[in-house]
Amino acid sequence: MQNEPHVGSGPARLRDRPTWLISRTYARSHRILNEAFAQSETGLRSYHYRLLAALDEAGPSSQAELSRGTGVDRSDVVGVLGDLERAGLIRRTVDPAHRRRNIVTLTGAGEQQLKALDRVVDEAQERVMAPLTTSERTRLLQLLRRLEDPA
Repeated sequence: MQNEPHVGSGPARLRDRPTWLISRTYARSHRILNEAFAQSETGLRSYHYRLLAALDEAGPSSQAELSRGTGVDRSDVVGVLGDLERAGLIRRTVDPAHRRRNIVTLTGAGEQQLKALDRVVDEAQERVMAPLTTSERTRLLQLLRRLEDPA
């Protein structure tokens, strides 16, 4: 057959389309990250990591702030925080100024778990970026940041 696509590369008209390449790269990186979390035997996933990292960076936060700051849907934040609370990694307390709002705080155990998860994420990043040289990695990150926020 003429112009037969390579297995897994998609139709020829898609192969050099940025949206196609970005989505394929996303799928690969997402798979690698999920595998890394699954192999870590922590029972935690990337959305747990995002919330722990946000709390570490911003300090005590409301559930709504965590949702906005991490991209985890508001309806999912409650369940994810429940997982983290049961594991003793966060603490939720009622905000005295707004009785219907919870303030979420990272515990000492949460800080330790976050450090362990940092290593899991670092290893996944290394696997994703392995085909690139150091300078290519730097340039790719610069370009991706520009695409993420073109303003």
